[in-house]
Amino acid sequence: MGSSSPLKDHYFSSFNRSKLITWSLYTLVSFAFIRFYFYPYFSLVSTQDQFLTTNSRVISTTSTPSSSSSSSTSHEKPHVESTTCDYTNGEWVQDKQGPMYNGTSCGTIKKGQNCMRHGRPDTGYLYWRWKPKDCQVPRFEPTIFLDMLKNKHVAFVGDSMARNQLESLLCMLSTFSAPNLVYRNGEDDKFRRWNFPSHNVTVSVYWSPFLVKGIEKSTNGGPDYNRLFLDSVDERWASDLGSIDMVVLSIGHWFLHPAAYFDGDKVLGCHVCSGMNYTEIGFYGVYAKAMETTLKAIMKRRGSRVGSDSNGAIDVIVTTFTPAHFEGEWDKPGACSKTKPYKEGEIELINMDAEMRKSELDVVKVAKKKAKRFKNLRLEAVDVTKLALMRPDGHPGPYMNPHPFANGVGERVQNDCVHWCLPGPIDTWNEILLDVIKRWNGQSRH
Repeated sequence: MGSSSPLKDHYFSSFNRSKLITWSLYTLVSFAFIRFYFYPYFSLVSTQDQFLTTNSRVISTTSTPSSSSSSSTSHEKPHVESTTCDYTNGEWVQDKQGPMYNGTSCGTIKKGQNCMRHGRPDTGYLYWRWKPKDCQVPRFEPTIFLDMLKNKHVAFVGDSMARNQLESLLCMLSTFSAPNLVYRNGEDDKFRRWNFPSHNVTVSVYWSPFLVKGIEKSTNGGPDYNRLFLDSVDERWASDLGSIDMVVLSIGHWFLHPAAYFDGDKVLGCHVCSGMNYTEIGFYGVYAKAMETTLKAIMKRRGSRVGSDSNGAIDVIVTTFTPAHFEGEWDKPGACSKTKPYKEGEIELINMDAEMRKSELDVVKVAKKKAKRFKNLRLEAVDVTKLALMRPDGHPGPYMNPHPFANGVGERVQNDCVHWCLPGPIDTWNEILLDVIKRWNGQSRH
């Protein structure tokens, strides 16, 4: 409540000064008594508002204050406060502050995602933040990320969406400390590694679009379908598990391609495989099996059972499937031309997008129960499917290529409605990733 001089003049004109002082003191004392008496209730309401929780199966962590910040004495047990953040449900809200970097200040952006440099004329897509209904996702703080991962190795493993998220992270961290590229290999630099010397943090990307062993379709006269071996993890990344402290897994879109599936030498079936004499079995179950094989391999190679010698701690993050936004043909103008996010209720998570998300979350849910046997392994799913679905404006579209309309609008134009502009919505994936790490930071591993 604020003061009001006109009201004061109107109501108190007949009071003398002494009566006014007496009445004022009485009011202040009464208010102070009420405030003091009900203070615990006010505090409880504030705390409940701040940490209002939902029954999310995505992120549910228990935070324990560190000894440096706790007021407990040595003989007291530290207070354990359970906070749950459901990152899935929320809305995109306008944000005047905008991104931490731009398309010219960060040198590690893949050309196809550098929308600003390629001449995208609108900039409104840069000024939105994801606001979950019941919690906050803090802005990314590069110093906190580097402090928490000091002397550690973070690996992004998967397809081009994993690479997209990695390059977003590199740009955000580069606002504080420039990384050194220390390793590169493979076509299109699909295997790369950087080091941030300020904190000795290593960040790597491993191309593995199925996570399990796979032979990609050939463009030189070989089979025009992928071959997946669902019983074996891809050693191109798994052989380095011993040196990885955190692994971020992100796959999905390559499972939509024609493929044949194997368990050892046994043919299980195929997807879009006319002429191969295999049984069509789709890809949802295969997608789940690939994730299951991957998580089992990580537990087998890095998990240390309670009471046994530790193999070194490892954290595992599964970034869920991110939908595409093609409208009409991919090579027509306007394939993904929206310039604003969808509002709540304007689009539903259904069909393939919903099934892909469900497959991942079901596997992670089972794996988390198994991971409880290990004292050095933590596992979470970062569920970004719905919030990604609501951002049709965040893709490069025709600006995957430089200035696509410099000579006018042609009948055909390449569009990318799968990956994300940098900067862009995918920066939020890393803000959530850091929030998960911070929530983990204060709790014991088992």
